[in-house]
Amino acid sequence: MAKGFRFSLERVLDYRRQQEDQARMAVARALAAHRAQQAAVGDLRHGLERHMASLYEGEQVTENDLWLWRRYRVRLEEDLALAERVLMQRGRELTQARQDLVARAREKKLLERLRAGKEREFRTRENQKEQRETDEMATLRYGHEAV
Repeated sequence: MAKGFRFSLERVLDYRRQQEDQARMAVARALAAHRAQQAAVGDLRHGLERHMASLYEGEQVTENDLWLWRRYRVRLEEDLALAERVLMQRGRELTQARQDLVARAREKKLLERLRAGKEREFRTRENQKEQRETDEMATLRYGHEAV
């Protein structure tokens, strides 16, 4: 009876699979952070557009109102610039996480190919061994009757 295949680097392969799963989770976290930051930037842009349009709505604007309006506009622009810088950083983090995932997947795939090749070799050797045993039994059984 044929014994089961045992890959000597199975623990390493399991570790690589675990690393790939962790990298996949890191990509998901980075993607969620990037999307959240995109939403924040969109909200700030929309808020700035509404604020710019609000100057010409309503009654006559006093000097104090204009000063407040300008200060608020400057603050919105600063917040938007900061949010865009954070978005760029989140984009870089997402790109790095994706590259890490690709590298880890490549390492895992290499070991899986090695395992598949070793298993194929093992199965071939086992089949040859079984065939030799069968041939030997057939030779002994029918060779004895021929004498």
